Parts: sequence; structure tokens; C-alpha cells
Amino acid sequence: MDRLFASFANHVARIAGSPTTFLLCVAVVVVWAATGPMFGFSETWQLIINTGTTIVTFLMVFLIQNTQNRDGLALQTKLDELIRSSDAQDEFMGIEKLTDKELVVLHQKCEAAARQSQATLDRALAERRRRGHAGVPEVEREEVADGRNRGMGGP
Repeated sequence: MDRLFASFANHVARIAGSPTTFLLCVAVVVVWAATGPMFGFSETWQLIINTGTTIVTFLMVFLIQNTQNRDGLALQTKLDELIRSSDAQDEFMGIEKLTDKELVVLHQKCEAAARQSQATLDRALAERRRRGHAGVPEVEREEVADGRNRGMGGP
């Protein structure tokens, strides 16, 4: 049942977001508006568009939310796997469950670590230029990367 609903929700979301569907909806509104004088702009005439759009909107909210929930979970799972399989810090896995305040604190730590890494790199480059070298050798790049990790609480 879950797989059937997921497939249905994905299909409806794809169709609903298509240019053809948009143009069809515009055509329905134009036809409805054009028929207003024929029906004397009656309450029944207004009720037709109001009822139709209310029902469609109500159902689409749940279909789109279901699709977005699955897409978000799939994206987070992929990101978690990339974090887990790389040298990135595991503390970033599951951060989507943090509060806004906790995310701000973590973001500030990342920014501070980036500034520290940039400062370390700038010092290394300045030292190399002072010595007459143009590039940054691999050893110094690794030291900069290690400094970034230490700045975030890593090894």
C-alpha cells in the first residue's frame, strides 16, 4: 500500500508541476470566467470554481507533502551516507533534526573553522612567498586540512 501510494503521489506531483497542467488550469479558469455572463454570474457559477479549486488544493497539499517528505528523507540519507563514508565529521549526520538555535551554533562553528583554515592557508602562502616559493606543497595542504578539522572539534 505504501509503495502504491508513493508511486501515485510521485506521478501526480510530476503531472501537477508540468507546463501542460498549468495551461490546462488556465484554460479552465478562462472558460469559467467567459461563461460568467451566460449564467449571470450566479452563486452556482461561483460555487463551481470555488468547490473545484478547494477540493483540488486540499488533496494536492497532502500529495505534495508526502512527496516532499520522501524526497527530503532520501536526500538526508544520501548526505548522511556521504558523511559516513568520507573524512567528514559524523556530528553532521542527522543535523536536520536539530532546533534552529542548534543549527545556528553549528553553522557558526563551521564558519569559524573556515576562517581558521583560511588564516592558516594565508600564513602558509605568505611564508612560502617570503621564502621565494610559488605554490603550496601537499604537506602544508594536509596541515591546513588538519587545522580545519581541529577547529571543528575533530581529531
